[in-house]
Amino acid sequence: MSSTFDELRAAFRGELKENEPLSRHTSLKVGGPADLFAVPADVEDLLALVSWLDGRGIARMAMGGGYNLLVRDGGIRGAIVSLERFNRIEQVGPELVRAEAGAENLAVIRFAQERGLGGIGFISGIPGTVGGAIRMNAGAYGEGILGRTECLTLLRGKEVRDFCMADLEYGYRHLELQPGDLVLAALFRLEGREPHLTSAEIRKDLELRRSKHNVGFPSAGSFFKNPPGQAAWRLIDAAGMRGAEVGGAQVSQVHSNFLVNRGGATAQDFLELAGRVKAAVLETSGISLEEEVRIVGVDA
Repeated sequence: MSSTFDELRAAFRGELKENEPLSRHTSLKVGGPADLFAVPADVEDLLALVSWLDGRGIARMAMGGGYNLLVRDGGIRGAIVSLERFNRIEQVGPELVRAEAGAENLAVIRFAQERGLGGIGFISGIPGTVGGAIRMNAGAYGEGILGRTECLTLLRGKEVRDFCMADLEYGYRHLELQPGDLVLAALFRLEGREPHLTSAEIRKDLELRRSKHNVGFPSAGSFFKNPPGQAAWRLIDAAGMRGAEVGGAQVSQVHSNFLVNRGGATAQDFLELAGRVKAAVLETSGISLEEEVRIVGVDA
């Protein structure tokens, strides 16, 4: 890929790295290298990058904060497109806030709070960026972020277009997009709320998550989706898997729906451990767990 990388560098204004270990960019601290790791400077740079990659048949995948993501040990063949510089937040109407994909979740809530707006405080304690939250319809307490979203700005094909949520399919921890789509921004419809009420909401959510989710080791948050009417952690506990280990990966002793990296774990450790958890839960409850984390890449 070196000659290809050098050719791209001449036309790209952002940051480019070759054979970049994705363990440096994921919350689980595992993952092999990406052939290319690109951080576009702006939309024009992104469009030029995507056109260049697509024109040469080089696969690409967007990455935000690296949460809710498990990259296999062989890494990514192709390009990782980081949208970390797409972090602008602006108020565009009385109750409308637009946030780019690289904006931190809590930063969006604070921005709205300063303007007397609220309604998405339930993602206060969910680490990561707007793009990742949108991609998985992140949420808590029975709400999902897409329920507060009016429109999405997507890069689809070679065009940047806005799509209303009525034109998209989504559900619990899921958003249906076309292959190659990149989420660039979201438009949130909020509601008037006194700033002190939002402060209380944020504080309550952060304290709750610190008490329940402070697992002490690198993790990707909840590893499995909650089956309908069930809590994944209870099923995992009932299957006797709390504390189970494979290599450096462990089912957290603090919260059994968190798989943690106790040091030196590989992606394969996590995959094997997740498989054991799913098998144990299926045997004890008859329920098939489904991963909430996104698993990408190739094996070593």
